[in-house]
Amino acid sequence: MRSLEHLRAESARLGEVARTGLDAAVPSCPGWTVDDVVRHVAMVYVHKVEVLKLGALPDPWPPDFTGLASLEWYDDARAAIVDALEAAGTETPTWTFSPRDRTSAFWYRRMTHETVVHRIDVEQARDAVTPIDPELALDGIDEILYPTLGGPWWEEGDTAHPIDAAVRLTAGGRSWTVDADATSVDVRQGAEGDAAAEVSGDPAQVYLWLWGRAGDDMIEIVGDPGVVRAFRGRISEASQ
Repeated sequence: MRSLEHLRAESARLGEVARTGLDAAVPSCPGWTVDDVVRHVAMVYVHKVEVLKLGALPDPWPPDFTGLASLEWYDDARAAIVDALEAAGTETPTWTFSPRDRTSAFWYRRMTHETVVHRIDVEQARDAVTPIDPELALDGIDEILYPTLGGPWWEEGDTAHPIDAAVRLTAGGRSWTVDADATSVDVRQGAEGDAAAEVSGDPAQVYLWLWGRAGDDMIEIVGDPGVVRAFRGRISEASQ
């Protein structure tokens, strides 16, 4: 996937829409305005620049950013993360939260999807939503299922949504089967085996539904609706 190309385009669009009004409320993030989203994304970018520089989590963190003007800070941070990723390439060892990928390639992908989701936030706030590339959306579904949901985060059983069932997702000719209980989440490619519920639809809408940016009316649900609600709750826990 052309991660850096997508990151440049998506971050440019986010900034473009933000410039039409920082005070607008963001429907998917209650209590947030466009300004909050812009500052959040800028801080995420700056943090990952430091991660790539150090190969580790920066400590202490964060610095005091309160005096920085939102859009100017965002523009600087956007340029800095692109430069940092280009400099690192895709094979530099670094800290990540994925058990399977400890290289800078992880941050190419993660920063791209961080930007897509928040681009949608500011577009929804300004009623100016534009399409998501279908292949990018499919990759985003894959990424939120693993490592965001399917990592080793559940061993203590500290979830309000234990599920104890299998859920299948289908979009764009691909399927994923997620087996979850209170202490584990296993994500498998494909549609083999039984599932208590299936969620399907257009890749972009399934992607946005998983991230809480699209409602149930934008996707198709078959099977146990209680399992689907618990599944969405579990994803919400994982993506905080």
